[in-house]
Amino acid sequence: MGDFAIFWEWLSFAARWLHVVTAIAWIGSSFYFISLDLGLRKTSSLPPLAHGEEWQVHGGGFYHIQKYLVAPEFLPEHLTWFKWESYATWLSGFSLLVIVYYVGADIYLIDRNVLDVPQWGAILISLASIAVGFIIYDTLCKSPIGESQNGLMLVLFVLLTAMAWAYTQVFTGRAALLHMGAFTATIMSANVFMIIIPNQKIVVADLKAGRVPDAKYGKIAKQRSLHNNYLTLPVVFFMLSSHYPLAFATQWNWIIASLIFLVGVVIRHYFNTRHARKGNPHWTWAAAVVLMLVIAWLSTGPKINGSAAEVASHGAGPFLEAEHFAAASMTVQTRCSMCHTAEPVWPGIHQAPKNVILDNDIAIANSAHEVVIQAGWSHAMPPGNVTEMTDEERAILVEWYREGSGR
Repeated sequence: MGDFAIFWEWLSFAARWLHVVTAIAWIGSSFYFISLDLGLRKTSSLPPLAHGEEWQVHGGGFYHIQKYLVAPEFLPEHLTWFKWESYATWLSGFSLLVIVYYVGADIYLIDRNVLDVPQWGAILISLASIAVGFIIYDTLCKSPIGESQNGLMLVLFVLLTAMAWAYTQVFTGRAALLHMGAFTATIMSANVFMIIIPNQKIVVADLKAGRVPDAKYGKIAKQRSLHNNYLTLPVVFFMLSSHYPLAFATQWNWIIASLIFLVGVVIRHYFNTRHARKGNPHWTWAAAVVLMLVIAWLSTGPKINGSAAEVASHGAGPFLEAEHFAAASMTVQTRCSMCHTAEPVWPGIHQAPKNVILDNDIAIANSAHEVVIQAGWSHAMPPGNVTEMTDEERAILVEWYREGSGR
């Protein structure tokens, strides 16, 4: 079991690494093309049907880029499609969701103080909520509301805020914010997979067949691409949020999530305005700072303690009954609980790291996997071994985990 647990930890790490790499590729290309599109210039030397051009320098060379709203008279056979970055980001992110939150549902997904639901029920709620997000969003875009860009964005903000609140009524705070990222990223990736790429393929097929493409396909694709542009920064925040309890483990975590969307919008507005050469709206940075200060203030509200500290999960029994549990519990409470408790006493620590509570037997049994990874097989915890955990104590943690896991 020890070898499998280590394998699973590395699988999680590999999936996370892949997710970050693919997200960088997708976000990078998205930001580049948005800035390119906004910065195009109309000149007298443009070829027929060309919409604009841009000269750029990079890596010791010069690039001359021209954009056609439909296509030039001659369409080359070779076209570079920017789509796999999006697909790979979503697939790797969903894999990570399965590895961490579905397999570890009792600890990371379910908070039985919020909603006492079986693992399969929580997973179904998660899957359904992620799927229904794009359906609602797509319906709004195709409705009369979608004709008004500002009106649609306002309705979407209300929808995202409602989802943030709803997730906190079902899952742990950590899982709630992570699901906001999954909910939003699914909309973005589905925009690429179900709208942007299919519309571009229709246009290409019409051109190759000698037909004049309908301009509506380009208009629709551009609207979805703009939405993706404004949603990107909040998604990155939610990707990182699981490492910061002040974001997810407070009473107002759903309001924090909603305000993050506003922060992302004003920051992107600044860059989009600059790239379009329409000025430097510095007020956006002031607004972002004010919003972040409000978020920091909200995080000082009542904390949400981890459910592991109060309710035993379904899988904790074997670890509680293991022969070496008493010794393992004594080790953890002696070496770890000064930080991993509802009210840490270690100087400079104001909240349990990652909101992991280890000040009682049930909490320790629930967190057996994390304990053995962080302090048994590795020396990651305590940080710098500040509490002087001995090799013998680490060996006890490993033996206890093996007993509890049955191998």
